[in-house]
Amino acid sequence: MKHEKLCVGPVAGVDEAGRGPLAGPVVAAAVILPSKGVPRGIDDSKKLSASERERLCARLKGCAIVGIGIVEPDEIDTLNIYWATMKAMTLAVDALATELGHAPGHVLVDGNRLPRWTYPATPLVGGDAKSLSIAAASIVAKHTRDLIMIAAADVHPEYNWHSNKGYGCAHHMKALRDHGPTPIHRRSFAPVAAAYRTREGLFAKETTS
Repeated sequence: MKHEKLCVGPVAGVDEAGRGPLAGPVVAAAVILPSKGVPRGIDDSKKLSASERERLCARLKGCAIVGIGIVEPDEIDTLNIYWATMKAMTLAVDALATELGHAPGHVLVDGNRLPRWTYPATPLVGGDAKSLSIAAASIVAKHTRDLIMIAAADVHPEYNWHSNKGYGCAHHMKALRDHGPTPIHRRSFAPVAAAYRTREGLFAKETTS
């Protein structure tokens, strides 16, 4: 926890999940780790299996202070994905501050940009590999978003979100062409916008024929 020790505590790590998918929300998490009893195995969420993330997320929620921020697809389309991500991070730290009872002493944020907030903060490129707090936040954000997409897959099974979590893999792209977008698709993303135009064109032909 080298980076955490350089800051005035308590120090929160912040990371997000879901900037790139065509469907579903962007989720951010903020985590303050305990001074003792940090769960073993915390790492960049992308290096962990789903079962490892699930186990660690449960452990973190039991021993750490955690805040989560979620921005839904319609707001992503309104703000754009960059500002939606910044908002999700802000919501996560706000939630953490509420749980903590006051603002964190410092916030370490994965990436090279900071939200427009008043919290003292440092951006850290590749932070999920450099900061244990950011790595913990990446696990919570990723697992939280995965659960949201698995629940959405039960409603829209044809898109295989159980597996692809909303990313634009071949199966998802084919389902988008065959079935059209759902309410949780991001209309501002080019493949989804193209699918909307195609469906609208087909509907127009049907109504004029």
